[in-house]
Amino acid sequence: MDFSLTADQRALAERVRTFTEKRITPFYQDSDREGQFRPDLLPELAAEGLFALRVPVEYGGLGLDAVSTGVALEELARGDLTACYPVLNAALVAGIITANGTPEQRARWLPAIARGDAVVAFCMTEPSHGTDAAAVKLRAEPNGPHDWRLVGEKTSIMLGAYATHGMIFARTSDAPRARGVTAFYARLDDQHVVRSTLRDLGSRSGGRSTLVFDGLPVQVSDVVGETGLGFAQGMRGFDYSRALIALMAVSVAQAALDDAISHAQHRRAFEKPLGQFQGIAFPLAECATYLHAARLVAYEALWRNDAGLEHRLAANMAKWWAPKVAVEATHQALLTLGHFGYSEEQPIAQRLRDLIGTQLADGTANATKLVVARELLGREYAP
Repeated sequence: MDFSLTADQRALAERVRTFTEKRITPFYQDSDREGQFRPDLLPELAAEGLFALRVPVEYGGLGLDAVSTGVALEELARGDLTACYPVLNAALVAGIITANGTPEQRARWLPAIARGDAVVAFCMTEPSHGTDAAAVKLRAEPNGPHDWRLVGEKTSIMLGAYATHGMIFARTSDAPRARGVTAFYARLDDQHVVRSTLRDLGSRSGGRSTLVFDGLPVQVSDVVGETGLGFAQGMRGFDYSRALIALMAVSVAQAALDDAISHAQHRRAFEKPLGQFQGIAFPLAECATYLHAARLVAYEALWRNDAGLEHRLAANMAKWWAPKVAVEATHQALLTLGHFGYSEEQPIAQRLRDLIGTQLADGTANATKLVVARELLGREYAP
């Protein structure tokens, strides 16, 4: 069993680490205070090739595997978790288009995603449902023989304030629940889309928004995959993106833990380094162990994806567990730093706020535990 990265993956990690240290980390707290991305961020992510990770080479992308994508996001998250979401969405939406789009759609949409000309949002959640994602109410109303108009509302859409395009899930028939949901890829910078940005506890620069669709015109050429099968396509995408979010969470917590370890080594109390007290050292040892294990589960899911093996179980295990232990580890790191950690002058409080959002993104802990239970027990024996 080989746990090492390839030479190309190590080079990718080093490149993204250098970029992050120079162009992401220094702006982390400023972006949070201002509540928006700095204007140069998205173009710089694009120039670094981070929107092209999962776009096939023939469409102008890097065509990287799932593990390599995880390596890149892990390095980026160490500098700013929220800056990962444009990259995550590009990987998720590009993957769905690659798997389900026609050759014409792939040629039309994927190069723009790779270049960063299209900033994409994943538009599934609505005001009346989140975890019950199959209960889509946004309607695709017929507008001629081959056209629709989208009418309704989406909410909690990360990057909703910035996105030029969205993967939008709408109900195209009266078929029950998931069977009537279709995926459309369409422009969001349109007069028929009204956006309002939400005020959040963490990831304040991420532009999480409510989008009101007032008759957005879409055509049959905008349908991704088959009509009525959009929900299943989205859920298959989550089986990949959930492992990536797990790695993002672990990376942020590891940065917080590293700060706490350094503090325990250099801060003195009662004429000894803090680390010599078991009450300080043992919680740090526990957090390090949990983060290490969560990271391995996430990478196993991505490796299984690359190998063409079943990866839903590992991805959903990683998704419910990694954010949980990441929040706990970061909280412990804050307590280790004491009054230094509690101050907003230090980044650790912001890391904790940002990490709480990963417990909601792409499925709550209960939603992902449900997937795990059904994979273990079978649907007929599980909740």
